Amino acid sequence: MKKYYIWMLAVILLASCSNNDDPVVPQPADDVEEELAKMTLTEKVGQMFYTRLESLDTTFHWNTYDDLQVNPMIEVNTTIKDVNSKYPVGGIILYAWNIDDESQLASLIADIRTFNGSPLLCIDEEGGRIARIANNPKFNVKKYESMEAIGQTGDPANAYECGNTIGTYLKHYGFDIDFAPVADVNTNPENIIIGKRAFSDDPQVAAPMVTNYLQGLKDAGITGCIKHFPGHGDTKADTHYGYARSMKTWDELKDCEMVTFKAGIAWGCQLIMTAHIGLPNVTGSDIPSTMSPIILQDKLREELGYQNIIITDGMEMGSITQQYSSGEAAVASILAGVDIVQGLCQGFRCRHQSS
Repeated sequence: MKKYYIWMLAVILLASCSNNDDPVVPQPADDVEEELAKMTLTEKVGQMFYTRLESLDTTFHWNTYDDLQVNPMIEVNTTIKDVNSKYPVGGIILYAWNIDDESQLASLIADIRTFNGSPLLCIDEEGGRIARIANNPKFNVKKYESMEAIGQTGDPANAYECGNTIGTYLKHYGFDIDFAPVADVNTNPENIIIGKRAFSDDPQVAAPMVTNYLQGLKDAGITGCIKHFPGHGDTKADTHYGYARSMKTWDELKDCEMVTFKAGIAWGCQLIMTAHIGLPNVTGSDIPSTMSPIILQDKLREELGYQNIIITDGMEMGSITQQYSSGEAAVASILAGVDIVQGLCQGFRCRHQSS
């Protein structure tokens, strides 16, 4: 277990401390041990949390997505600097409301690069509906209709082009990680959250699209993240607002959803994001997959052989906050096998918007 933990920190820790122009690559275990020896316990724990900028401002409270649009946080203030000095985190996630224009984004990222803990810069830039930069009219970058439209071409080279184009401009603006591509298979026509974000309702079509998109990001110098494990495509409800589940058995998942995730794992993806969906016919309960050792350890780690980093979807989403306190959610997910907890907010006062 210690060997895996050291390797995991090699990817997260030393990559975040490296020059932004360098590729994210694992470092020798001896180097990681040396880096760990320099860190306090608070600093080590902080590397396990990726959070939104608003979470570092203890004077800023919000309840809905609309609050963030009305009061956008587009710069680093004194409170954020003070909190960061005491509680460094491993990653900062920027959302649409944090980004105004190129000049403001450059200034914001420059300030974040001075943060204690050297956090990685993350964003959800899938292309299509979920694109924090491309959907901002002040940025002159290529826009994509949807991943579904790319999947419909039947040519994985188009997925590579999409990933590489997005990765190129993300690298230019200073990001490290893109929480993309979506590896879900959109099999439920009543699905209200995935839909056209997925490449296809056919896993054999979606799988090569996912790996080519990942390769496009990698060739641009950006680390990708496939999501939402173990598959959000067969659900009806939106986990941003409440509980969602799939009634599939594990055998059914292996024939569909796992085809794309296995392809991503075989390709060598460094990050897999969990879904907060329940799988009662796999786990025997309604526990969100993010908190299930059966899903994360028995299935993802042991059966599928995934050895890299597991990151949660946003822990401020309704599917979590309506059932658990912030402490319960964070501890349960880590005990289940998560390496990075994403999106915790002050006392879970925030709701309803993540990746």
